[in-house]
Amino acid sequence: MRKNNLCADIGYMSINHVGENLCGDHVEVVETDENTTVIVLADGLGSGVKASILSTLTSKIISTMIAAGMKLEEAVETIAATLPVCKDRGVAYSTFTIIRITGNERAEIIQYDNPKSILLRNGENYELPVTVSEIGGKKISRSEITLKENDLFIAMSDGVEHAGVGLKYNFGWKRDDIIDFMQTFYHIGFTAKTLTKILLDEVNRLYDGEPGDDATVCTVRIRSRVPVNLLFGPPSVREDGRKMMSLFFSKEGKHIVCGGTTSTIAADYLGKTLKPNLDFFDPEIPPTAEIEGVDLVTEGVITINRVLEYAKNYLANNSSYEEWSSNKDGASRIARMLFEESTDINFFVGRAVNPAHQNPNLPINFNIKMTLVDELSKCLLKMGKKIKVSYF
Repeated sequence: MRKNNLCADIGYMSINHVGENLCGDHVEVVETDENTTVIVLADGLGSGVKASILSTLTSKIISTMIAAGMKLEEAVETIAATLPVCKDRGVAYSTFTIIRITGNERAEIIQYDNPKSILLRNGENYELPVTVSEIGGKKISRSEITLKENDLFIAMSDGVEHAGVGLKYNFGWKRDDIIDFMQTFYHIGFTAKTLTKILLDEVNRLYDGEPGDDATVCTVRIRSRVPVNLLFGPPSVREDGRKMMSLFFSKEGKHIVCGGTTSTIAADYLGKTLKPNLDFFDPEIPPTAEIEGVDLVTEGVITINRVLEYAKNYLANNSSYEEWSSNKDGASRIARMLFEESTDINFFVGRAVNPAHQNPNLPINFNIKMTLVDELSKCLLKMGKKIKVSYF
């Protein structure tokens, strides 16, 4: 049972050392149960294949042990004792940051040799209380804190602090500079992924586009749960229309209706008029419509297919962000509601066969809706959303 209405929005990205195909940093996120999330950011020594293997092993081992029920202390002891130290440099082969969030009420941050994690609370830097202990000859720092809504945690590998060494700054980008930079964006309400991209884009700029080290950022934003409901397609049995609409409109949160027939059924159910919009904001995306009591009404398959494209891009390098974050077409508006606003998404999917989709000249088959919803759900799950799909 959740005791509060909070959830953790997690976003992470990396940029590779110039000339390297593999990243020497690795982030692993596991949910040990509905109440606990463990995030491990590991930074392998050096860059390239060796560093990539070391960081991946470190993050996988720690997260797997904790997910299997091992105490955090024991997992840290095991990895600290296991990780060898480089004879030449006298430093460990992999450093790490662990963030464990329990019940969206408390957070533990355990670090070994990574830059100290940042917490912005109410837009200001909040110094985490730190205790240091020695495990397996390695100094491990630990912080524990009760969470508040809008807390923003920023964990990073040392490639972030090294940005600009010998270029923009003599000694790299200081922690205080990073805090000042991120405070600017705190109140805007960006998702964790967008905040991560903003910070990494700046890191890349400071490196003049040629990073001298792998750089990874993981951002965690504590926020209130926001449900969004999306209705897509009429039910396979026409008589189930009212039942489907009743369940859909009884859900709290915003309501999106996709598809021509579907929006007609929704308008009839609500006893409201369906008003088409004639504005083509994107020549490839059909215009939206309006029904009083519905937050957004769009066309079906073409629009959702574009949303899926945006979702895949969001999980990759998020290069389409400027497009969907500001455009007024139906697909961009759905993308904003699903990717940025929502935390919990309920899909109501009708299995009715659309005669238009049976045209052999159209590259659409009977399963297109199911496939789109299935792929989009998987993408949204990777974004950390809670997803429920109901078929009718």
